[in-house]
Amino acid sequence: MTQPADKADTFTLTDNRTGKQVILPVLKGSTGPDVIDIRKLYAETGCFTYDPGFTSTGSCESQITYIDGDEGILLHRGYAIDDLAEHATFPEVCFLLLNNHLPNAKEKEDFENILRRHSMVHEQLTRFYSGFRRDAHPMAILCGVTGALSAFYHDSTDIDDPVQRKIAAHRLIAKIPTIAAMAYKYSAGQPFMYPRNDLSYAENFLYMTFGTPCEPYKVNPVLSKAMDKIFILHADHEQNASTSTVRLAGSSGANPFACIAAGIASLWGPAHGGANEAVLNMLEEIGSVDRIPEIVRRAKDKNDNFRLMGFGHRVYKNYDPRAQVMRKTCHEVLAELGIKDEPLLDIAMELEKIALEDDYFVQKKLYPNVDFYSGIILKAMGFPTSMFTVLFALARTVGWISQWKEMIEDPQQKIGRPRQLYTGQTKRDFVPLAQRG
Repeated sequence: MTQPADKADTFTLTDNRTGKQVILPVLKGSTGPDVIDIRKLYAETGCFTYDPGFTSTGSCESQITYIDGDEGILLHRGYAIDDLAEHATFPEVCFLLLNNHLPNAKEKEDFENILRRHSMVHEQLTRFYSGFRRDAHPMAILCGVTGALSAFYHDSTDIDDPVQRKIAAHRLIAKIPTIAAMAYKYSAGQPFMYPRNDLSYAENFLYMTFGTPCEPYKVNPVLSKAMDKIFILHADHEQNASTSTVRLAGSSGANPFACIAAGIASLWGPAHGGANEAVLNMLEEIGSVDRIPEIVRRAKDKNDNFRLMGFGHRVYKNYDPRAQVMRKTCHEVLAELGIKDEPLLDIAMELEKIALEDDYFVQKKLYPNVDFYSGIILKAMGFPTSMFTVLFALARTVGWISQWKEMIEDPQQKIGRPRQLYTGQTKRDFVPLAQRG
């Protein structure tokens, strides 16, 4: 919890219009920058703060995820992301985000059994898919079907009941892989594959995505391990656009299924969850390794609007800690699949080499980010680019529902209501239709 400010922990503003001094408390978290509490600023000065994008505004108190972009640090409940990706499974990370501690052996077994028990969807829900065009984007399907869950599971929509909140969280984490795999199957014109309780979370998703009734599908352990790491690396990322959307929707009292659907809609944007899809589109635009010198020159030219996708990060001013794990996983997957002479991957590997060695990229810290590597991995594993953001949403569901749960249980929680700087017309007299020019 935030620490109450003492007399020394204050921030004094001088209103140059009146000469009045305004003393604001400074709150201290367990780590990271201090926060100026401006809740009484309007009452004291008659002014709001102006912060487009909320890049300098803390909208909530959270104990889930901490990011230090300057140092390249990402912690989930205090655990470093690279430690979790190396030593934990995705269900363990889900348990951690929900419960604030890693599960012991019994808790891990029980939690995995709960996810298995909830992995099937109501059979009537499968009929929703036939209402979409065959070529509908999988994210459109995922958003619509997830929102429809609230029409089927009325026993877990009472947000004031902690038991129902827990059941809703478990249902969402368990069913999203099934819904996502069905979205892929629908777009491919293949029959749905039901989940299997003898497979792990990542194995089950790969089975439901790539298996068919025609023959047994054997999950490649290297690919399932890579899938599990991708899920872990995307599980939560503090108060980003989609997480803030989930919290804002939830602040109105909306049910959890509707809130997660709102998060999926926000994630769909190319500047957010669609970044790894944009990486592949960029590689296709480049076309061949021969064009890379020209592309690099354009990227360095400040007068050229061209931008290399998958390099640098809005938050991380150092190497993205997730990218280091993803880079290793990327090369493991490519080696396992024995992929050679794949033009897009050849381009990606050459761009990676330049970005890690070229002084321009190194000095500006434009390192390959998690989206750069995840796109390459998913392409190599056989996922179409339209599924990339779906996989991001699948993984991020646990972060969203954990943040939603934390918000609901926060006694200081209020309905979100940002203010604005109004620059439109002031009051005007109404002009009758006959007198308008």
